[in-house]
Amino acid sequence: MTRPGLHQWPAQQRVRHGTPLAEALPPELAGAGRVVLATTRSLAGGRVVAAARRAIGARLVATHAAMRAHSPVEDVAALARLLAEKAADLVVAVGGGSVIDGAKVACFGAWRGLGEPAAILAAAVSRDAAPGGWDGAPPSPRIVAVPTTLSAAEFAPHAGVTDLAAGRKHRFLDPFMVPKAVVLDPAATLETPEALLLSSGIRALDHAAERWCSAAPQPFSDAVSLQAMRMLAEGLPAVRRDPADLAARAACQQAAWLSVMGGWAGVPVGASHGLGYILGAARGVPHGITSCLTLPAVMQWNAPVNAARQREVARLFGGPGEEEAHAALRRFIAGLGLPVRLAEVGIAAAEIPALAARWQGDAPIATNPRPVRGAADLEEILRLAA
Repeated sequence: MTRPGLHQWPAQQRVRHGTPLAEALPPELAGAGRVVLATTRSLAGGRVVAAARRAIGARLVATHAAMRAHSPVEDVAALARLLAEKAADLVVAVGGGSVIDGAKVACFGAWRGLGEPAAILAAAVSRDAAPGGWDGAPPSPRIVAVPTTLSAAEFAPHAGVTDLAAGRKHRFLDPFMVPKAVVLDPAATLETPEALLLSSGIRALDHAAERWCSAAPQPFSDAVSLQAMRMLAEGLPAVRRDPADLAARAACQQAAWLSVMGGWAGVPVGASHGLGYILGAARGVPHGITSCLTLPAVMQWNAPVNAARQREVARLFGGPGEEEAHAALRRFIAGLGLPVRLAEVGIAAAEIPALAARWQGDAPIATNPRPVRGAADLEEILRLAA
């Protein structure tokens, strides 16, 4: 008998894939009269943003191209104020997880009249919080997301915003924060630097692998997580071999989408995600790179409680013979030209105790399959990544 659970669908209407942005975006603009384009400085002058501008046309009332990595609360507040000032009724977010998360929380701020950093941070919720229902009329503005990485932020009703002064990441949650529509155009990823794209693919792998290895699995989550891992195991090396391979990029986009769907079934992630939040907020390590560092180490630490599940991970990402999952993952990640050790991103072993002490006892570290009982356990895991 399957244990009782709750499966919650996000308030997302459509995912358009297999169609170029220039054709896929216009139908999503129907009914919108005042559109704000949100992106980053690095993308603002590129082809994908130019295509988005052309599609939006006279509806475009402003562009916000100042969202930095990790969605700093100051940048989010500036976008929230812009949305209110321009009376925007739609946001087109073009970029990776930082842009999309930042746009989600900026919309949240606009709905609630929150335009200053302190007011936005005061509305953050515990990482243990779950999304509520989404009955009733949706608020305005909503988001149409055009992702340029594989982080899969565009499929989630939650987002992270960083308080740079305190070096901490805060969680925001509202069922309507999820973009109402997503455009998956593989050509939109062509301007993304290789290391950023591939490491965001490891972030997607982190979503799938931690749920596959969860102590509280569900059949739906198992199905989508396993398929996501299969597709990433093939797709990421294919993109590295031939950056012009749009079919491989499209497969990776589909895999990233699948990688987060297990969360809809209520299956949690674990310490790899939680340590990633710590490393990102405290040391500015990009989230894709944090997964490169923490996922193998967490798998190694968790092996005493989920070795049977990990064997499937090892089979997908390993070579011939009996290889443990953590070793297979490190070899796979390094084969993509990405770092696998803290020292490779400038984090010394002496910093580990202070980083471990930042944990406040909350999820997702609290939902790790092998219980984490305090900072000492986190130090053990981080030393496996050193």
